[in-house]
Amino acid sequence: MTLTAHRDPATGPGPARADRRAWTALGVLMLPLLLVSMDVSVLYFALPAISADLRPGVTEQLWILDIYGFVLAGLLITMGALGDRVGRRTVLLGGTALFGLASAAAAYAHTPGALIGARALLGVGGACLMPATLALIRVLFTDPAQRAKAVTLWTSVMASGIALGPVVSGALVEHFWWGSVFLVNLPAMALLLVLGPLLLPESKGAATGRFDVLSAALSLGALLPLIHGVKELAKDGWAPLPAAGVAVGLLVGLVFLRRQARLAHPMVDLALLRNRAYGGSVLANLLAMAATVGFAVFLTQYLQSVLGQNPFEAALWSLVPTAGVLAAAPAAAALARRTDRAYVMAGGFLVAAAGFASLAGIDRDTPLWVVLTAGAVYAGGLVSAMTLANELALGAAPPERAGSAAAVLESGTELGGALGMALLGTLGAAVYTGALPASVPAAARETLGGALTAGPAVIDAARTAFVEAMGAVAAGAAVLMAASAALSLALLRKARS
Repeated sequence: MTLTAHRDPATGPGPARADRRAWTALGVLMLPLLLVSMDVSVLYFALPAISADLRPGVTEQLWILDIYGFVLAGLLITMGALGDRVGRRTVLLGGTALFGLASAAAAYAHTPGALIGARALLGVGGACLMPATLALIRVLFTDPAQRAKAVTLWTSVMASGIALGPVVSGALVEHFWWGSVFLVNLPAMALLLVLGPLLLPESKGAATGRFDVLSAALSLGALLPLIHGVKELAKDGWAPLPAAGVAVGLLVGLVFLRRQARLAHPMVDLALLRNRAYGGSVLANLLAMAATVGFAVFLTQYLQSVLGQNPFEAALWSLVPTAGVLAAAPAAAALARRTDRAYVMAGGFLVAAAGFASLAGIDRDTPLWVVLTAGAVYAGGLVSAMTLANELALGAAPPERAGSAAAVLESGTELGGALGMALLGTLGAAVYTGALPASVPAAARETLGGALTAGPAVIDAARTAFVEAMGAVAAGAAVLMAASAALSLALLRKARS
């Protein structure tokens, strides 16, 4: 692969421009990225078939769903730093091999424990792949304009993968057995193992000496209980165990940060986090993911439990808002080349706020096309802002820290998703409960799913209350996005990557 320098008549030689081989390498990287992001949601339709075959208990079923995301989030920082030390391509290819082997193991698992273990290994492989793909973009594309296009593609593929997961799993389970949702990963991983050594450059940072195992353990000990605790509190309300998990995660995280401040070659560069371009972008991504995940939970239930769509039909309809992503993200990237990114990011957040605000007043009679159009508006605004945040953060990170910088950025999105579920989920639950008549059964007051087993009058009241709660969550997300726009202007104006 060659990089060709271009010359500006006023300033002399500019950054080297990537050639066709670099773009081909990017295309190869996108397929495994798509599958890694799909695995977050790919079990939604396969779970009933898995339950019928393996007969997991309630706790085992929850771990089959959640272990992948927890391990992925907990190991992102470790694997990003490892790539900086031993080589990003090395970690990428190792993660590719592990992801392929774990996919085969998951497909042919004969017990719930075996499937949980395979899903955990998938999380390890995914943690190797995600920061490495973003870090290699930093290496492949030194020209800011080209890098912006590459990061736009990366962000769009990642967002599309999460949305496509339920659709792909529904189509596969309809025609094959549940293991096919894992076997679909194998061709892409094999392709990357063959083409990766030919197309991808090896790159690493300047750190020498032994890998800091203690910092790796501390990062895992901070993120795992913190994200798990926040999700459990969002799902089930206050309970001592998940609250203790959050407290432990915060304390271990403090110890981790204090250790990083004393190391010559830290796993997380605290000086980089204090850089407005990088730290502000991490915060913007966290807020964007909080709104995305916090509202998505309600939209999915709305399609299925209020409108009565089956899961596969709901998954297909939920793809409609991605049209906003495909249109808005490239337009925002092009606009950011002509004006300050902070203004474009703030505009994206305000567009998202407008989309959410238009959903704040919905009721049972609101047409589906209105909901989906608003969804396309807020999705387009959100992903536009996230794309620019990713590109700004990646450009602000020195090339030798690209892996750990990408990992911290992605860890922020994982934490943002958990916080969105907790904050907006709590708001929605409170409005839902308050909107129900005092006479409805306790199960109906807890969840809409519990109400659907009751009589017609209770179901009707619960659906009305849920739509009211969904509107309140949309209003909360709109306020969050307006605040994000203000923060973008305050922190990122004139910030340079």
